[in-house]
Amino acid sequence: MHAFNFNPALAVAAVACLSALPTAHASLYAKDSPVVQVTAKNYDKLIKSNYTYVVEFYAPWCGHCKNLQPAYEKAARNLDGLAATVAAVNCDDDENKQLCGMMGVQGFPTLKTIRPGKNKGAPVIEDYNGPRTAKGIVDAVVDKINNHVKRLTDKDIESFLSTKNESAKAILFTEKGTTSTLLKSLAIDFLGVIPVAQVRNKEAKANQLFGIKSYPTLVLLPGGDKESLVYQGEMKKPAMLEFLSQVGEPNPDPATPKAQSKNKAGKKDKEKISKASQSSQSTDTPPAESKPALRELAPPIPAVTSQQDLTNECLNRKSPTCVLAFVPTAHDDGSETALASLSEIAFKHAQVQRHLFPFYEVHEESAASVFQDLGLTGKVQLVAVNAKRGWLRHYDGDFSALSVENWIDAIRMGEGAKEKLPEAVIGEVVEESETAETKPAETVEVKIEDSVEIEIESEPESTSWQGAEPTPEATEAPPKHEEL
Repeated sequence: MHAFNFNPALAVAAVACLSALPTAHASLYAKDSPVVQVTAKNYDKLIKSNYTYVVEFYAPWCGHCKNLQPAYEKAARNLDGLAATVAAVNCDDDENKQLCGMMGVQGFPTLKTIRPGKNKGAPVIEDYNGPRTAKGIVDAVVDKINNHVKRLTDKDIESFLSTKNESAKAILFTEKGTTSTLLKSLAIDFLGVIPVAQVRNKEAKANQLFGIKSYPTLVLLPGGDKESLVYQGEMKKPAMLEFLSQVGEPNPDPATPKAQSKNKAGKKDKEKISKASQSSQSTDTPPAESKPALRELAPPIPAVTSQQDLTNECLNRKSPTCVLAFVPTAHDDGSETALASLSEIAFKHAQVQRHLFPFYEVHEESAASVFQDLGLTGKVQLVAVNAKRGWLRHYDGDFSALSVENWIDAIRMGEGAKEKLPEAVIGEVVEESETAETKPAETVEVKIEDSVEIEIESEPESTSWQGAEPTPEATEAPPKHEEL
């Protein structure tokens, strides 16, 4: 990526080319699309926002733009609520042609990231030349979200607390040394309203001051002589946002219509909504029936309880890709979360009949040597193996369905580094008849349904296209960039 430098001569030429485009083309993204529509009229609001953006400059007739659309919309859904916005500008629209020209657009699609700079109204604009996948776009945008979270130690905790003592403050006590995207997002939402800080568990004085015994713990200090409040819910953005909103209104995202409409609601309306949600059980009218959550409907993934079954399914020289969840026989919370995420992902793909490589639950006690040979540590481990091609990939992250699915998407697209699969774990297939005398009467069924397929949602193989379609007037000369 490189910073965008304005070139007047290039802008004039680009505007001339864009002005020659045919008009009256419909937008590539529908009104209910998660991708925000940006025009020359609302662009100024976008650059004045505290949010980070990725903006696609496109033309509806562009084939490459149509190929990118599913992945781009998936990226928008994944980034929803994280102080980052996926947006698009229709350069085929007359009112936007000058804007597209000023941004140096010479081919479609052109993607740029925009984030707040040090000086207000002067954003940092960079070209995005990474993978045209949802994961690639999400990773690039998350990496550019500004961090306004103050990291506190025992030495400066008192100073932070005494500064403007009358104003509210929020502190997250955590075991992690890095700042999560979620916390960065909350700090941006309340920038100038509630200072947000982070304290490591190793800072004994600060943790003792607030009596922190478990992590993560979010503490809200309303200010003045008011008692501190401890957040009791899940570490999810909507609930945490509502918790902090008790002492201050979050900043709206000016480029997102739904955020504008939320901001228009008065404080009394918000209090009514909150009160209604907390006392829903006391109402006389029963809540409307809702569809069961996807996770509740998903059947569990098959379990492999012997090393030979594992070899037969995934660790012989003809085995394709498998995802293995190594968990203890007696499931703990981490095991349940990881297995539930995998079953949810498999079920979701099965509903639309997309082919997905198989997932298996493997009990560590039943495959101890494999667990050791793969270099695994800890109670719960997810790995992808392909014995036929001899590679291995470890999963590193939380066990949320979104995080695990992004990892699986990357495997399917061939992205990311692979390790060599140790020869020691590769074995020979043993037919059931050969082990009939030693096997118990009841064997574990480890086959999954044929209808469970794999194909990354909204990211077909065609996302590997290279190049960008030039504007009609630019076809006599090669486009400025071979790959965007």
